[in-house]
Amino acid sequence: MTFPQFVYRNVVRNKRTYAAYFLSSAFSVMIFFIYALFIFHPDIKKAVTSVLAAQLMTAAEVIMYVFSFLFVLYSVSTFLKSRKREFGILMMHGMTKGQLNSMVFLENMMIGVGAIVIGIGAGMITGKLFLMIGSRMIGIPPLPFYLSDKALMLTVGAFLILFLSISLFTTILVRVNKLIDLFLAAEKPKKEPKVSVFFSIFSAILLITSYYLAATATMMTLIFRVLPVIGMTIIGTYFFYTQLSVWVTKLLQKNRFLFWKKTNLVTISSLAYRLKDNARMFFMVTIVSTVAFCAVGTLASMNVMIKQLDVEFPAEISYLAKDDQPVHQQNLQQIEAELKDKKINYTTNQILIKYVAVASSTDKYAREKIPVVSFSDYKKIAQAAGYEFNEKRLVGNETLEMRTSIFSNLEEITYTLKQDQIRLTHDQATKHIVFPNQLLHSQGIVVSDELFDRLTPVNTEIFTGFYTKELKKTTGMAENLVTNGTAMSLEHVPYSMTVSGTLYEIQMGMYKMMLFVALLIGAVFFIAAGSFLYFRLYADLDYDRRQYLTITKVGLTDRELNKIVTQQLALLFFVPIVVAFVHSGFAFMALQSFYKLSIAKDMIIVLAGFFLAQFIYFFLIRYRYLRNLKKSLI
Repeated sequence: MTFPQFVYRNVVRNKRTYAAYFLSSAFSVMIFFIYALFIFHPDIKKAVTSVLAAQLMTAAEVIMYVFSFLFVLYSVSTFLKSRKREFGILMMHGMTKGQLNSMVFLENMMIGVGAIVIGIGAGMITGKLFLMIGSRMIGIPPLPFYLSDKALMLTVGAFLILFLSISLFTTILVRVNKLIDLFLAAEKPKKEPKVSVFFSIFSAILLITSYYLAATATMMTLIFRVLPVIGMTIIGTYFFYTQLSVWVTKLLQKNRFLFWKKTNLVTISSLAYRLKDNARMFFMVTIVSTVAFCAVGTLASMNVMIKQLDVEFPAEISYLAKDDQPVHQQNLQQIEAELKDKKINYTTNQILIKYVAVASSTDKYAREKIPVVSFSDYKKIAQAAGYEFNEKRLVGNETLEMRTSIFSNLEEITYTLKQDQIRLTHDQATKHIVFPNQLLHSQGIVVSDELFDRLTPVNTEIFTGFYTKELKKTTGMAENLVTNGTAMSLEHVPYSMTVSGTLYEIQMGMYKMMLFVALLIGAVFFIAAGSFLYFRLYADLDYDRRQYLTITKVGLTDRELNKIVTQQLALLFFVPIVVAFVHSGFAFMALQSFYKLSIAKDMIIVLAGFFLAQFIYFFLIRYRYLRNLKKSLI
């Protein structure tokens, strides 16, 4: 038998150990390859949306590649630590350190090349399906399958470099100690885990502080808090697993009633050792899972942002004429003609907006003039938008700040007008948004009808709103008047205009595209997190076999064994996931500051989906683990 044959058989005989690592690597290669197929597709540069999708997927490629490097490095280092006994046997039979390094190098390259071949093969098989689903989700014409040489070369080259670099690096990690140390690596009794009360309390303080800052964040403060919160959460999580969790377990051991109850003696006594031994793995799984949850959850929350579009754009088509040119009548006639051609039922309303000169104001953004609308006109267009109107009529010099965004922050402002030094103060805002934010030059005010009639304007504008319940049918309307659904108020353009259907289509396309990319990245991260758990579990299998064999000899029943193993596996699988859920929950609370509508439903769906996937994975691994464990107990 040649040396390469020996290496090949060594890998094949340890296929159970290498399975998760190999499949996770192959899955990463597959996702990388089908992203590359999309990026290098010849039809991708024909639309702006397609180009943007390609740019997002390019960014995803980079993120995935960096993560794959770290994932493979961790996986290989875990394998090396669990194979010291095997290395001792080989060294005892005459294998030199150079041959040992060569064996490790060839094993890694063999698995890596196999993962590349299987990943690309799976990518070719699923590539057509991916292109069909991807093009449909991001709203572009279906892309036919096209095997790009660039995509193939990029995938092969990138992952060959990755596995080659890792393989060369891992030969440095192979430390050959004395043979007796290698043989007894798995036999040595574990030392009593030591913890620091200071670092345990420090961990709790960091996590509580970061949670508080996230939960109380506002749209204005979030940008300043995000980095400190992330930093405190990462450090706090590390010390939570290495110190705080072990400290809490030791406190549980002092509770005699709980500790001596049935099989809790075995479960809790080994829990401290498992937490300390697996602290780094738990930390990595928690952080990776949190990133996956937050990535998918953040993109899922954009669905709420799209729902807010109905609030931000109450008129499906808004048109603001800045002067009395004849072109406005032509534009309005064109809009009406297009609505009739599409057989869209609509209503229309038209109101006057006065711009009055300001002598002075308490507004930090000094303005020479402000837009003013009468209360009757405000009520008229609010009802046209479908709002239930119950606001109290204004009288005298009473005013309301005219909200043009759900993010409007109310401030008490006093305006002194040039006309008769009239003082207008408002400390309340309108309940409804009636103008899109893009239309008005500045925040306007609603005044009483009597005051509105008395005001002499510097200039006037006419707002025309077209209202319909068939928002999607307005997509693409008046393309000669707007760009991507909006015409901003510029000097050379005598009008401002928004088309909600087009804006909805663009935002929905962006949402679907980013969610599609995030889902695949999240899947890679989540599968890798599961692989970390798998590695750690099977690295401890021999130790667990000896432990349970000893306990079985003193009367442990099969049912009790199942219970102990299930409890310990549940802790191994669900502790990092639950911690990741908590981290993500507070992250979503901070994200909520960007929305007026609740994102709770979308977040619960995302977390429930990940939990269900983890639950299924847990039972599959539990079944296999118990089966392998019981083979040695027969």
